[in-house]
Amino acid sequence: MCGCSTHQAQSDTTAERDPNAMTLKVEDMTCGHCASTITKAVEAGLPGARVQADPATKIVSVRGTRDLAKVEALIVGAGYTPTVPALG
Repeated sequence: MCGCSTHQAQSDTTAERDPNAMTLKVEDMTCGHCASTITKAVEAGLPGARVQADPATKIVSVRGTRDLAKVEALIVGAGYTPTVPALG
């Protein structure tokens, strides 16, 4: 979880969900710093993966891999708690 004291203002724009991307919910992603930390962790751990992390919606979208377990492990390793959103 983010320990920074410089949380950035939330953006008024949210990214459109990519139907081809793996999506996870990360409730403890609270700011741009958190999003950057998650993005860097996943992209470093899975070269070729592209990550879009949106603190406003708390959604992390990952393209370029289907290895859910690895993505979850990388996010947990960065200090966050990912969950797979229920289909609905």
